[in-house]
Amino acid sequence: MKPSITLLIADDHEIFRDGLALMLSKQDDIKLIAQAENGKELIELTEKLQPDVILTDIKMPLMDGIEATRLLVQKFPELKIIALSMFDEENLIVEMLESGAKGYLLKNADKTEILEAITSVFEDKVFYCKGTSARLASMIVKSKFNPYKKKVPIAFNDREKDIIKLICQQYTAQEIGDKLFLSKRTVEGYRIKILEKMNVKNTAGMVVFALKHSFIKESEIL
Repeated sequence: MKPSITLLIADDHEIFRDGLALMLSKQDDIKLIAQAENGKELIELTEKLQPDVILTDIKMPLMDGIEATRLLVQKFPELKIIALSMFDEENLIVEMLESGAKGYLLKNADKTEILEAITSVFEDKVFYCKGTSARLASMIVKSKFNPYKKKVPIAFNDREKDIIKLICQQYTAQEIGDKLFLSKRTVEGYRIKILEKMNVKNTAGMVVFALKHSFIKESEIL
């Protein structure tokens, strides 16, 4: 049996917290241990309970998620924090990542993506919400946030680089196969291998990685 991931959620909207709590109560491998309604309460509960993962809103009273994240990561460097954001808060998402968050979710994310985000950051992977726009990906690449600086450089062959570029340009596996004279299944196999090598979960993560490592130019995806 997989070990339980202890989780703390912070949001000033009680109905939203309760909805998350209900959904998480049905998960065997995630244990919700506390809820906070503002940044100060988040810090107090984290110091007391030391959860594995925190899911926190960015905009909260008394202290926002950005300041709380900055203070918590200074005290607990291994803490995994996921930002909860509205779709129009791209600047705030970047600030959260620069402050120490390991991922972000839009508030309309579905159950599958929320669970994937929690398990991904717990496994020390960065999680980029699948709703990431090309503009936000570009902003992240230009920011101070760089989860790759401590990693050993990863090598990709020319075929993989071609496929990375086409995936970032939103071509389907079938369309990529037609362009490169490969079967759809072969392309899908390449995609899985590429995601594993990049240590990301989805296309949004691949786009950020590709931009950061100059596999593709911003002008080619906007």
